[in-house]
Amino acid sequence: MDYGTSGGPKTGKKNPRHTEHNAKGSKENPFGQRPSKADLLARMKATAEKNKQNATVER
Repeated sequence: MDYGTSGGPKTGKKNPRHTEHNAKGSKENPFGQRPSKADLLARMKATAEKNKQNATVER
């Protein structure tokens, strides 16, 4: 008896369960494009300011 052929079909084991919203090659994050340092610094400063404001509100 060939036990390998019994049972249901095997599913893909290496496939991702879902797609990321900012995956490489998508419309939001195309291949070969890097954000500039100025954009990164602006994002970091905005986040730091927001966190600073939230910290003062929580106290």
